[in-house]
Amino acid sequence: MFGFLLWLLLLFFCWPLALLALILYPIVWLLLLPLRLLGIGVDAVFSLLRAVLMLPARVLGLSPGR
Repeated sequence: MFGFLLWLLLLFFCWPLALLALILYPIVWLLLLPLRLLGIGVDAVFSLLRAVLMLPARVLGLSPGR
């Protein structure tokens, strides 16, 4: 909602720039999509590594606070 209000403010003050932003936003979103997918994959790998490294402690019943 906040982004939409900012866009309306930009539309009021500089409508050509607001229309350009409206046209370029989906293109930029599509270009950044592979980077988001890569970030999700990297996060999944780090979560898996953390789970594998913490497995012996969980098996022994140690809590993270000790």
